[in-house]
Amino acid sequence: MGSFFVDLLSFDHEVAVYDIDPKKLRFMYNTERFTSLDEVDAFNPEFVINAVSLKYTIQVFDQLLPHIHKDCILSDISSVKTGFKEYYEQSRHRYVSTHPMFGPTFANLGQLSNENAIIINEGDYMGRVFFRDLYQRLGIHLQELSFAEHDETMSYSLSIPFVSTFVFAAVMKHQDTPGTTFKRHMKIARGVLSEDDTLLREILFNPHTKPQVENIRSQLKELIAIIDTRDEQAMNAYLTKIRRNIDN
Repeated sequence: MGSFFVDLLSFDHEVAVYDIDPKKLRFMYNTERFTSLDEVDAFNPEFVINAVSLKYTIQVFDQLLPHIHKDCILSDISSVKTGFKEYYEQSRHRYVSTHPMFGPTFANLGQLSNENAIIINEGDYMGRVFFRDLYQRLGIHLQELSFAEHDETMSYSLSIPFVSTFVFAAVMKHQDTPGTTFKRHMKIARGVLSEDDTLLREILFNPHTKPQVENIRSQLKELIAIIDTRDEQAMNAYLTKIRRNIDN
């Protein structure tokens, strides 16, 4: 996603990208490429988008703060926001936090009109305007949430599909003649499991994820009970319930 933002912004803004690994900068074009924080001092950015994985986000901010001026706006695109509000406020920098709900695994980065993004409604007003304008130019559907609301929403919209995929992959056996539904689930599983392990941990270690996983376990327990008793009426009622959930 860091590369995506570099490419997107470099045509209208003066952009630089910093990484300690020069190999990751080989295919960055129309941008300045830095491997030293001294170069950040000279560039003197007005806006920083921190696109590293959650595990290192605050660490990278700590490294950057001595090298940027006090009016520079800090921003992140992390999938979990726990602790970020407190960090931003103690940093005494203007800040804006967003979450583009798409990535290179499934999204067509050239056509994003069916994708979503979240802008945190706390922080710097002009920072929010910057991302709102950027996402709207791409046709992305926007929602504004607080930090707490964001993490609660992610525990549902990301952790449930991820855990369901993990369960499918855990019990999966090779099929010589897979059906259409199996092949579709397989495609989803390969996509999810091709994600970086750090991202998967971010989603699963969200403090709000555990209740969602417990809910999955509860639903499986109910389904197993219906299967054990071969209760047709209960099965019909269960199917009606879950179809209603999908229709809503």
